[in-house]
Amino acid sequence: MKSWVILLLGLAPLRLGAQQAPLPLRQVAEETRASWQRQDAAGLVEKSPQLIIQLPGADPSAPVQRQQAGKLLRDFFERAEEVGTVLYDAREMDDGRGLVELRRRYRIRGTQHVREQLLLLSYRRSGKTWTLVELRVGR
Repeated sequence: MKSWVILLLGLAPLRLGAQQAPLPLRQVAEETRASWQRQDAAGLVEKSPQLIIQLPGADPSAPVQRQQAGKLLRDFFERAEEVGTVLYDAREMDDGRGLVELRRRYRIRGTQHVREQLLLLSYRRSGKTWTLVELRVGR
């Protein structure tokens, strides 16, 4: 019985240490890439209380609330079918910012012509989590 107690006590700090590690930006960027590929607007903004969005042909918004950001993205997704989304770069800055670049291939619904766009995402690190604060879609 004593050996079980010692074994369990010996493992506890390892498990706690793993839970406390911050999530790498690259992993967050990959989750974002997958959400974009699924056109999951809610999944893209679920951890962002508010964010700035810039879509093609529009000026950057003032920061908008999560629900409004999700609506803007759902409306944006209605016109297109995703062909592929690739994580091109993810960089963590010393000041707690993260920059992510995705490359999107898509087609307008009802057409076969494949187009490409650059997606730039800006994150802020708060404790152990990354929060999306700005999303810019290139022309």
